[in-house]
Amino acid sequence: MDTGIKRTQRDYTMAFKLAVVEQLEKGELTCGQAQLRYGSQGNSTVLMWLRKHGRQSWGRAASLAAMPIDKTTAPATPEQRIKELETQLALAQEKARLFEAVLEVLKKDHGVRVVKKPLGKSSRNSSSRG
Repeated sequence: MDTGIKRTQRDYTMAFKLAVVEQLEKGELTCGQAQLRYGSQGNSTVLMWLRKHGRQSWGRAASLAAMPIDKTTAPATPEQRIKELETQLALAQEKARLFEAVLEVLKKDHGVRVVKKPLGKSSRNSSSRG
């Protein structure tokens, strides 16, 4: 986006806001730099995105973080749920890559052959019970 273009809140998609927040959390931009680069109107627009969608706790909410939260009173928004699920998926994919690498090392370096059983197959022979 060109600098100097004034935008309204309706111009920003959730994906865009999350991308800007990610850049801020990684330290690639400051709030002021993000405001100038992406042309947000208000001085606090980018800061509000960071507070709302970021991973860090802010202000009073940080002090209340140790207190249990009743999830039934405030269900997550679809955007928050998507973000949570994307994080879980990335973690699961990382674990899967790790396990595959471990299996490969076992096979190459130690000659251990690991056979994956198909789902639903038991290691016990249930037909021999009587």
